[in-house]
Amino acid sequence: MPSTEIPDKPLPGAQPLTVHDLTGAQKSAVLLISLGTEISSSVLRALEDKEVEEISIAIAQMRNVSSEIVESVLLEYRDTSMARDYVAQGGTNFAREVLEGALGGRRAEEIMMKVEAAMEVSAFHLLQTVETTQLTNFLQNEHPQTAALILAHLNPRKAADIISSLGNDRQNQIMYRLATMGKTSPELLQDIEDVIRQQIGSVFGAELSATGGIEKVAEILNSVSRTSERSIIDAIRDQDGDLATDIKNLMFVFDDLVQVSNQDLQTLLQEVEQKDLALSLKAAPEALKEKVFSNVSDRVAETLREEIDLMGPVRVSDVDEAQRRILDIAQELEEREEIVLSGAGEDQLI
Repeated sequence: MPSTEIPDKPLPGAQPLTVHDLTGAQKSAVLLISLGTEISSSVLRALEDKEVEEISIAIAQMRNVSSEIVESVLLEYRDTSMARDYVAQGGTNFAREVLEGALGGRRAEEIMMKVEAAMEVSAFHLLQTVETTQLTNFLQNEHPQTAALILAHLNPRKAADIISSLGNDRQNQIMYRLATMGKTSPELLQDIEDVIRQQIGSVFGAELSATGGIEKVAEILNSVSRTSERSIIDAIRDQDGDLATDIKNLMFVFDDLVQVSNQDLQTLLQEVEQKDLALSLKAAPEALKEKVFSNVSDRVAETLREEIDLMGPVRVSDVDEAQRRILDIAQELEEREEIVLSGAGEDQLI
């Protein structure tokens, strides 16, 4: 196995560097380098910006890591991943027993200490491994606030599947509470974790803080059916019109117009002022520009291209306002059922 490089190379005569001397970011750097560029790029895209920054710095600082350390990092990753799978299957006690049989008591305890430490700050990730049907049945009988808090910890697709399985009244109650959710007190989280522990049997930590809000609702509604989306938005609008508008604004951004059918886009463009269209396309992706140009006459397309080229530097706020005006028109047309703004949860036609 080839050598990698890492910072803080020991001085001559000092003890050799071991895997235990590495930080989490350095271990991640060693792992990603070993995996190669293509896989590493996919992994980094799934991480938070701060995590990407820390790991990227660690990669840039690599110096003289032995093949033994690289192998140790890979083995640690394998064992930790295996432990997490066992925890998801039957809890920490089950995972510890299986690992003791496979790796021995000392190694199993080292791995479980790492896994349990990670669970202290991200315990709700285990809910992702629970079957959707089981979670749906569980949330059906819980207080809407509790259900909203749990949905806030799920990925949008899984949350959308659960919401779509609930009745309209239940949907509306939960989604309204999720939209208006802020920081959750540790005491409430502890109470909810106690309920989850009893019902699902997983061991969760207590140092959690969840934020719901309109962004989470928009993500979920982008993945549900159009019927469920409209029902939920209408119910939220009955309680708080501004809140419903804010959610709707987040659900469909200007760049998403590239997903709209040609016919619906043409209907929209007939209602848009050409100066707003040119300004809005100034910062649009090339795919969206070409789609717009292909859905107007050759003369209009040529005029738009010339306007954009001659426009020169423009303020970002002006572009945002122009895009917002077009989206307002699009939403009005959709509410009148004259067009459909395609979402991730929209049924496909064949």
